[in-house]
Amino acid sequence: MRCDRLWSDARLATMTGVGTAGGLGIVDRGMVAAVDGRIAYAGPVADAPAFEADETIACDGRWITPGLIDCHTHLVHGGDRAHEFELRLAGASYEEIARTGGGIVSTMRTTRAASEDDLVASALPRLDALIAEGATTVEVKSGYGLEREAELKMLRAARRLGKERPVRIATTFLGAHALPPEYADDQDGYVAAVCDDMLPAVATEGLADAVDAFCEGIGFTPTQTARVFEAAAAQHLPVKLHAEQLSNLHGAALAAQHKALSADHLEYLDEVGVNAMAKAGTVATLLPGAYYFVRETKLPPIDLLRAAGVPIALATDCNPGTSPLTSLLLVLNMGATLFRLTVEECLLGVTRNAARALGLQHDVGTLEAGKSCDLAIWDIERPAELVYRMGLNPLHARIWRGM
Repeated sequence: MRCDRLWSDARLATMTGVGTAGGLGIVDRGMVAAVDGRIAYAGPVADAPAFEADETIACDGRWITPGLIDCHTHLVHGGDRAHEFELRLAGASYEEIARTGGGIVSTMRTTRAASEDDLVASALPRLDALIAEGATTVEVKSGYGLEREAELKMLRAARRLGKERPVRIATTFLGAHALPPEYADDQDGYVAAVCDDMLPAVATEGLADAVDAFCEGIGFTPTQTARVFEAAAAQHLPVKLHAEQLSNLHGAALAAQHKALSADHLEYLDEVGVNAMAKAGTVATLLPGAYYFVRETKLPPIDLLRAAGVPIALATDCNPGTSPLTSLLLVLNMGATLFRLTVEECLLGVTRNAARALGLQHDVGTLEAGKSCDLAIWDIERPAELVYRMGLNPLHARIWRGM
């Protein structure tokens, strides 16, 4: 059998197994073969067909995992919020800053003022940091424009990132992220603008792969969120949700009711929400960077999620206000140390389960024949090192679509 490239003498973590440790799908003497950018074989050397490879790369015992996936970012935005970080250090809360014109609305102003080229240029260094640690798929949300043209500008910039770099960009429309000043006394009117004006324009241009909202006391009510979900369904777009970050508005259960791909944050998630997510197959995307950065003290209900069999994903939540983080490797360590996740849960959280959180599980997230040949090759002795170390990047090579 002919293949374009073959990676030999490798140890694999295919992420295809089941159960404790076995979930990593470890192959001690393995190989990966690619044809036309797709995996033709990934598994034990002993079981492989005879390949005639145009190029063979000896891995010398290195580990190969699927390319990493960051399934929740706000990578495209104008400016920064370092000043608000100083205010929080002095005792101000996230809610207090938001209610006095800071927070998301502050980034809205700088994002509206930036050109599309400006947004691309400022996002590329953040994207490059993720790529340098083995990321091959990155989700990017809008949500800092908060009016039609600025939201479209953000999504166009996000799409352009995938042309500037060898990476898969999944885009999410997050118009219902915060209330802009021009709608200060008319929250329902703004939701109507999101649903009736912005979202149809986004869909017409094909700029979004999913629709998100911020269901929270400083965001939008469950009723308003449901209206956004219904508008997304009318455009045949799947949904996601920022839910239960600061309080429990039962957003996760609402998301599950609408068959959401994921519900994200979830510090205040209760058992009813967990069970609804389990029934719907909605992924729990945990964001330890935000938990750390805003000094949250309430942990997500990890034991409940495990017991219910809810898939757990991890992501950077890269954003200027509450998680200016561009390292999935640090997220792995934070997931273990802050949330007490196992090594297996952490690694599945940035591969298989992260793919599911984006609805891309049929194309990426595991090393299986037919999937995109997105690989990360590591100079490590065991997969636990990817979770254990802080500040060291052991990436040897990153492969995207077989190249």
